[in-house]
Amino acid sequence: MANLFALLLVLVAGWIWLDTLRAREMALGLVRRVCDREGVQLLDQAVALRRMGVRWTAAGVRLRRVYRFEFSEEGTARRAGSLTLVGLRLEALELDRSEPGAP
Repeated sequence: MANLFALLLVLVAGWIWLDTLRAREMALGLVRRVCDREGVQLLDQAVALRRMGVRWTAAGVRLRRVYRFEFSEEGTARRAGSLTLVGLRLEALELDRSEPGAP
């Protein structure tokens, strides 16, 4: 019975890992398209997983992932952005357009 539990645990961990890779690629594609549309430059060509949790939805339990990325409007100052996915559905995408040093 312990072997079956260990196998199940490995399978669940593998599924979460593969699903996270797929979600990261989706997030990167969404961020690239938004940056192109907004006329800003995506820096480092990457998104970083900031938080991961569980969310109950009408469709059942889904993983909620928050990614962080950086972009630049003029090519020098770094600005922060974030993207939230619930499962593989976009929940929120924010670009910080405030002036540097503004409260």
